[in-house]
Amino acid sequence: MIIIDENVEFYWIHLLRSLGYEILSIAESFPGISDKKVIKLAKRYNGLLITEDKDFGELIFAHRFEKVAVIFLRYDQPQYNQIEKSILICVEGYYNNPGIKYFTVTKHNIRVRSL
Repeated sequence: MIIIDENVEFYWIHLLRSLGYEILSIAESFPGISDKKVIKLAKRYNGLLITEDKDFGELIFAHRFEKVAVIFLRYDQPQYNQIEKSILICVEGYYNNPGIKYFTVTKHNIRVRSL
């Protein structure tokens, strides 16, 4: 399952759903919950979290929230077409090799860190 944080554009929710991925949208199902609760949901569903919130990096690395895979989106809006391929590469890479990872996606690069 892919958990999409409430700060992520609905464009990505619609795209991933149209490709057949099971999506839990925080904006649709749990608006306003804390970042820690979002992480707990991702752990409960063994999901891949997609966010634009840099606070998740601090929670994951500094506070040792483990066993949560994250795709962190860093791009200028609305450059969807510049990072769409990168996001799909990360999602497919996660599902093909489901180790715990932290992906950072920019318009020019994908950085992957194992957790």
